[in-house]
Amino acid sequence: MRVQILCLLLTLIVGAPAMSADEPVDLTREDLLAHPEVMGAIAAIDAWVNGRQIYEKIPGISVGIVYDQELLWSSGYGYSNLETKRPADANTLYSICSITKLFTAIGIMQLRDESKLTLRDKVSDHLAWFDISQAYEDSGPVTVEGLMTHSSGLPRESDYPYWIGPDFPFPTREEMIERLGSQETLYPSQRYFQYSNLGWTLAGEIVTELSGQSYDSYIREHILDPLDLNDTRTFYPDNLRGEELAIGYTGMHRDLRRDPVKSFFTRGITAAAGFTSSVNDLAKFASWQFRLLDSGGSEILDANTLREMHRVHWVDPDWKTTWGLGFSVERSDDTTFVSHGGGCPGYITSFTMVPKQKIAAVVLTNAGDGPADSIAVNILGAISSALEKAGKPDEKEIPDFSMYEGNYESRPWGGEVAVRQWGDHLAVIDIPGNDLEEAIVRLKHDSGNTFIRLTDEDDTREPWVFEIGDDGKASKIVRHSGFMSRIQ
Repeated sequence: MRVQILCLLLTLIVGAPAMSADEPVDLTREDLLAHPEVMGAIAAIDAWVNGRQIYEKIPGISVGIVYDQELLWSSGYGYSNLETKRPADANTLYSICSITKLFTAIGIMQLRDESKLTLRDKVSDHLAWFDISQAYEDSGPVTVEGLMTHSSGLPRESDYPYWIGPDFPFPTREEMIERLGSQETLYPSQRYFQYSNLGWTLAGEIVTELSGQSYDSYIREHILDPLDLNDTRTFYPDNLRGEELAIGYTGMHRDLRRDPVKSFFTRGITAAAGFTSSVNDLAKFASWQFRLLDSGGSEILDANTLREMHRVHWVDPDWKTTWGLGFSVERSDDTTFVSHGGGCPGYITSFTMVPKQKIAAVVLTNAGDGPADSIAVNILGAISSALEKAGKPDEKEIPDFSMYEGNYESRPWGGEVAVRQWGDHLAVIDIPGNDLEEAIVRLKHDSGNTFIRLTDEDDTREPWVFEIGDDGKASKIVRHSGFMSRIQ
């Protein structure tokens, strides 16, 4: 699919004819990937994520960037299986845990649009066995919308310790229903935000009850198959574990060890946390949303229904926690993030979109402390500005600084720096680092093999001098009378 941008992107080919900045240009994915700003942003992202995987000893990380209606770039780091050294990539399957809730939310909204329910309906209107004890006499009813915004007042979990290993005793549907009668609400309905897997389990039960189909068959027929999400499943495919399915590993022990986590089966909690998927499939899921929002009409959902899901429907009394219908909706500066994360035994994942800019980041990890959300937000920050610049005219000639690119270290000090070309300058990325923007130092070419460090305000500071080895590539960086040596 071709990406439409209504402004000029000048080709890098020498002698290409100039075009009017108002003339629309039809840009392919390859055009964007060849643009110096996009190329530089991706190089910096790649080096930074690679560094996090190595220094934080994350077994495997798979990432993808979606722009408009296709996967712009993807990569894998480390391994999906530490024993066999099977590489992680965009096809690797992971438990996506609570990202599952987005699919359950779509099922609820499909039924709403078919007039089979309203968001104001009481849960008990649709589930006759819903008999949790209401601890607050003045509480309003637990509603469908309360389930979708985590404002129902329900406990976080069905009353089983299923997040604790080694066996992860997820209840069956029958066990969940039986235990519900001995539980009670934590808060009055519509009073506070309380994340609730129990609530989303009940939402899945409503999908089953009103559709007359099993949860799995409904989701497959009405969402997964129409979107061609063939590698997304409503269960943990144990027969693929260690091959297509990444093995999950524990968070880091104090002795810096990680252990493989046993297979787990969400059973009665599936609608809240049971899915597995890949970067490639979740990229399709993001692309569908951008396509629907752009074209309008109806595909799986009505476009206005999807917009409704992306809007804030709940604001906590602290004015800090906001939620849409299924989606987390957050505002940072001038950017609205629509997202959901997931955390299951051995897996931490993130699905994050900026609908206005039609960009998304998918980050899947197979570690119980994987930094998926942090990586996703940093990726979006770097790529969004690069894509914005790619859509603007720029006639300046871009020099080739590839001879300086590489990773450098200075022992006995820890860490390293990754030097990558970004547009007409060099980006020096501090590794390891939790914030990509703060980790980057910009260098402007001065003369010969000398560059000058720039501040955030573009003021010039000290020189960085590259020494060139016999292979024609930089072997050292000299600054402040010290040096860093190239390690790769």
